[in-house]
Order: sequence, then C-alpha cells, then structure tokens
Amino acid sequence: MTSLSSGHALRAVAACATLALSPIAMAQSAPPAALQKVVITASRTPQPLSTVLADLTVIDRDEIARAGVTGVADLLARQPGVEFARNGGPGTSTSVFIRGSETRHTAVYIDGVRVDSQSTGGAVWEQIPLDQIDRIEILRGPAAAIYGSDAVAGVVQLFTKRGQGPARPTASLTVGSYHTAQGQVGVSGSDDALNYSLSAAHGRSDGFDAKKPGASGHNPDKDGWERSSVQGRVGYQINADHRVDASLLASNLKSGYDGSATTDDENRHTLRSGNLAWQGRWNADATTRLQVGQTKSTYETQPSFYRTETTLSDYTLLHEQKVGTNVLTGTLERREDKLFNPATAFGAAFGGKRHQDAIGLGWRGDFGGHGLQAHVRRDNVSEFGGKSTGSLAWGWKFLPDWRVSAAAATSFRVPTLFQRFSEYGVPSLVPESGRNVELGLRWAAAGGEASVTAWRNKVSNLIVFGAPGPCVNSFGCYENVGRAELQGVTLAGRTTLAGVTLRGSLDWHDPRNAITDKVMQRRAKRLATFGAETVLAGWTVGTEVQAAGQRYENASNTQVLGGYGLVNLYASTQLTKGLSLEARIDNLGDKTYELARNYATAGRNGQVSLRWSL
Repeated sequence: MTSLSSGHALRAVAACATLALSPIAMAQSAPPAALQKVVITASRTPQPLSTVLADLTVIDRDEIARAGVTGVADLLARQPGVEFARNGGPGTSTSVFIRGSETRHTAVYIDGVRVDSQSTGGAVWEQIPLDQIDRIEILRGPAAAIYGSDAVAGVVQLFTKRGQGPARPTASLTVGSYHTAQGQVGVSGSDDALNYSLSAAHGRSDGFDAKKPGASGHNPDKDGWERSSVQGRVGYQINADHRVDASLLASNLKSGYDGSATTDDENRHTLRSGNLAWQGRWNADATTRLQVGQTKSTYETQPSFYRTETTLSDYTLLHEQKVGTNVLTGTLERREDKLFNPATAFGAAFGGKRHQDAIGLGWRGDFGGHGLQAHVRRDNVSEFGGKSTGSLAWGWKFLPDWRVSAAAATSFRVPTLFQRFSEYGVPSLVPESGRNVELGLRWAAAGGEASVTAWRNKVSNLIVFGAPGPCVNSFGCYENVGRAELQGVTLAGRTTLAGVTLRGSLDWHDPRNAITDKVMQRRAKRLATFGAETVLAGWTVGTEVQAAGQRYENASNTQVLGGYGLVNLYASTQLTKGLSLEARIDNLGDKTYELARNYATAGRNGQVSLRWSL
C-alpha cells in the first residue's frame, strides 16, 4: 500500500483497528510495563497510570525518537482524538485540535511551566523543539478545576530529560530529504545527591514551497527552516526529605513562509522556559512542592515587520496529603501574563498585563472496586473577577480487567490580551465557558488494552473574529457570539499478535458551531490511526497509517479540504554497543493533500539517523 484515498484509508484502518482492539486477540502475551507507568497530568501529582480515571496517553522517549525530525504537533496527531493544521512546512503557523476544540483550548506545560501566547491564544507549537523532549502526557477532556484557565479541551505536558545513573554522553546525526540535517549532543547522569542533564541541538532544512502555485501571495521559492536549541536540568537531594530542581529550555527558530509574491518572507521565533522548584516530604504521607517558573515567547516577521512578545510567570504551592487510601491536595497559584507588540508601519505599539490568583482543592480515593476523583478551584482574574470550576470522576472495576467510568467538568478560557487591547480588540469580551460530560469503558491486562470513550463538551461565549464593530480597526473585531458543541466517540487499543505489536484508534467527531450548525474549520469528523511493529533479523520495523476525513477551510463550509490517508515506515537496528541506526519514510505513497487551503504539504520524504550513547 503506497497511496490511499480518504474513504479507502479510513476503511482499511478501521478493519485493522477492529482486530487490534478485540479483547480475544489481546489475550496474547505482552509486557505489562504500560500498566505500571506513573503520570503527573491527571491530578498534578504522581499517580499510577492504571488508576487514572481520565482519558490519558503517554508518549515515551522511544516513540519520540522514531518520529524523526518533525514537530510536536505531527507526533500528537498520531494519537487518538488529536489532529492538527499547518500553513506550510514544519516551521510555519500550526494549530492542534484535541477532541475538535480550538487550539487555544489546550493548556500546555514544559516541565510544569505554562506555555502560551497572549497574541494568538494557545501554545505556539512550532516553537517547541521536539528533539529536547523526553516524555509527553496528553490528557483529553477539561481540566480547568486542576489547571485553571485554558484547559477547556485538554492538557499537554512535555518533560525534558532527567539524568539517571552514571554519566552518559549521547550524540545523534540525522540527514534527510529537502537537504535536512540535524545534530545533537548531550550528557546526563546522577550520583547519590545530584542528577543532571544537558543537551544542545542544531538543525536546518531547505524545505519546500509553502504555498501552491496560483494562491494569493505565492512566491515560488523554498520555505525552509533552521533551529538551535539547548536544554538543561539539574536536581539536588539536600537530604532524605528535601530536594531542589531547576530546568531551562531555549529555542531559536527561523522559517520561511509565503506572504508576498515578491519577497522572501521569514518567521523568527524564540522560546525561553525555566523553573526552580523545592519539594519537601514531612512524613511518609505528606509532601509539599513550591515552584516558580517563567516562559517568554516571541514571534517576529521580516522584511514586513511585525513582532509580539508574551511573558508568563507562574508561582505554585501544592501540598499532597495521604489519608489511608485517600489522597488530598491543596493548591495556591498565581499566574501573571504580559503582552507587548512594538509599533509597526501598520499601527502603534500596544500591550497589556493581568494576573490570576487561584486556590484549588482535590481528592481521590479508592473504595473496593470503585474510584472517585473530585476537584474544585476558584480563580480570581484581575480583569474579570472570580471564576469557579469543578470536576467529578467515578470509575468502577466491575471485573478484574474491566472498568467503566463517568466524568463531568466545567472549564473556562479568558480572552487573550491581544483580543482585548489590539486594534481588533474589545475590552468588554468575557471568558469562554465549557461544560463537559463523558463516559468510558476500558479493558486492560498483560495482553494489552482497549478503550471506548464518548464525550460531549458545550462551550459558550465562544470568541470569534467578526464584522466591524466597537474596535478601532474597520476590517473586523473580536466578539463573544459563538457557541460550540463538541461531541464524539474514540475507540483505541493495543495488543501483540505473533510477535507483532498492534495499535489503533478510531475517532468519530462532530465539532460544530451551534449557532450556524456548521462544522468547525479545518476539523475532520472522522480520524483513524494504525500502527504495527515487530523485530526481524535484528531490526525493529514498523508502519504507521494516518487517515482523516473531509474538512472545511471556512466557517460557512463552502471550501472543502479533501480527506487523506498517509503511510509511514520506520526501521532501526543496533550496529554496535551504544550505536544504533534509524531510518524513516513518511508519506510513502507521495500523497498530495492539504492541511490548510492553498498551502502545500511534504511529499514522499525520508531520513536516516545515527544515535550513539555510552
């Protein structure tokens, strides 16, 4: 199979996924390690993945390495319930949609520090260097009662590497299509008290023409990218009960885009994220963590100058108290947002700032086969006053390997400072609010796992860009006129048959504007993924299939983006002790498709990597 139409791709993936998700098939032997993973995102404190009541996925270091030189969004889109859109190549404007919601409705963290743009709203995904990330946790569903504003559709936590064991130097070199080349060096380790990790990377690519011929602003050049990044993390165990940790991530990205038919336009991004944390254990049942973090995100265009700067500062005090089988948490948090846009030829300088102070309480407990989790939170936003959110989840393990669950949650997202203070802004905007309910059924055993989750999320006061109104600009203004109804079902699973590990997911989405009854822009109603991996003659070989149904470019649903199906292949082997070879081919069938109207996507492309470590 080399090239798939949307319909054939979805049917093929559905057939494979159905096999992969069969509990009878899953009765084969497979490592139970996945059931023993510990995650942070579900409750903001460490928790075994097998006890989590939320819809949560973990992406480990091996899966990140297999993804090759690509973006975080590309990797997330290979997971259940997630899709993305992009205006051209990997360094251009990227949106991630969890369960069909807006990209700004996902709260994103790096090592526990919030990442966001007070211009566009939501994380600037293309700024995050995937090569510096060691693990990713994806929480699908609202979590504002735990994290505050923005977690309307979900939370994505990205973690950099933490050193363990003797000093371990690493290095990698990747070359691929479009004259892509990337190198990385690092060292990590730990002793009795100190752990450390340091990594630096640099990569570039000639890329491809970002826009299709005939499109407005098309410049027939190659729109490549160049990125440099560095990551550092250190921790010190002061004594048996107290430790301090610090981390830093910095990335510079330059990428081409087509904004004018006569000039070579360029994006320039910087991202800086850092934190300092102390954790103290008062006894076996009581732990307190204090963290101070800050991120700064800048975006600039040349030669047509535009620049925006977002600075976020976080101060979090979290206490965890265990009482028998119950875990209680209390959180005090302050977040400060700042936005500054210098003057350009198109307008005067502007900016703004605000703060959010919050108190949150959480509880989770197990009672025989039943598990409960509840959170309440009160955020006081300097511009809007108080905002209360809550969540309640219940799970029942009615058979040894089977669990049913139900959850309800409220959420909100405050308008960005750009939406309030720019020339398109309206100071009277109010926060968007969400109400979500969901049901889940999960099977998990040593042979694998399978799950089905159904949800419905209603978002009111949805902020859209509308017609001219009370703002300064005569082109249009932001306004609270929208209402969205997001509902769907996700089927996902993993198993091993005859030495082949299979995984798959099927998503039926209905992300709809409740006012117009139209499907929301750039979002498919059907998504599917499938993967298979095995070992042959010392090689680990695998395939990935991604399929998406028809989407629409505009809100009126008159501009159709056709569905597509993609096949990717990868392989790796150990050449000598500590030295491995990895190869990957994406879009094997050289499929022509669009993630955004009139913007190009990569054709068949490949890459080869050498990785070394002691």
